[in-house]
Amino acid sequence: MDSKVRLNVDLHCHSTVSDGVLSPAEVARRAAGNGVNIWSLTDHDEVGGQAEARQVAESLGMTYIPGIEISVTWAEHTLHIVGLGIDPDNEEMNAGLDRIRTDRVSRAHEMSGKLETFGIKDAFQGALRYADNPNLLSRTHFARYIVEAGYCKTMQEVFDKYLADGKPGYVAGDWASLEEALGWIKSAGGIAVIAHPGRYKYSRSEFITLFKTFKLMGGRGIEVVTGSHTVDQYHQYAHVARQYGFLASCGSDFHSPQESPMDLGKLPPLPSGLQPVWEAIL
Repeated sequence: MDSKVRLNVDLHCHSTVSDGVLSPAEVARRAAGNGVNIWSLTDHDEVGGQAEARQVAESLGMTYIPGIEISVTWAEHTLHIVGLGIDPDNEEMNAGLDRIRTDRVSRAHEMSGKLETFGIKDAFQGALRYADNPNLLSRTHFARYIVEAGYCKTMQEVFDKYLADGKPGYVAGDWASLEEALGWIKSAGGIAVIAHPGRYKYSRSEFITLFKTFKLMGGRGIEVVTGSHTVDQYHQYAHVARQYGFLASCGSDFHSPQESPMDLGKLPPLPSGLQPVWEAIL
């Protein structure tokens, strides 16, 4: 049987170290329980969960690939770049990630102030209750609080009304540049992957420029099968991978059993004719 079909691979998910609701150990156990063979924890701008994730994953018989998801600003929008096979102790990468985390705190205070003008009180303190790591307060933490406080019924409603790009509670982050993020991942010995491309609101010409620029800067992979992609997008980004010679990645982008559209280990196989990114790492 083809290895892409036989292996259960999930290379994108989150823990309480960033904006997930389960600890790294709990995410590892859930992945193993769902039959994952090759796994990576890719918390936002933070590698603090890597040692725990690796230890539990390997104790459960999974092959572990250290990972990170770095926040980037490109063409005036937020772009996420996953780094796979990184050295979590790399000093250059960690210095850059520390800069991003520092900005997240001031951004969260500004976001809270904006939400207060719409009658949403104590949003900063409310969001903190959902964040194990106060330096990584994100829109997801705010959304959980806003639902809990009864201002909205669902997290999607929160984003649609307040927190999505261009909405009144949104505050742009001072993220890494694409060149910086790829430099950090390269310094840490990893492979850079464009996360969930189907989520970005770029024009066709901007996407073409992104893919060409990413490749010229040393980027090597793209997520083809991921929790936020439709079946049509699996094939669309498989075509992109073939066209640009990108390695193909897959990941559920799991955050929570209640919130995530796809659970760990429940991804369909990659479309045919692609080179899986894990084959270039392991």
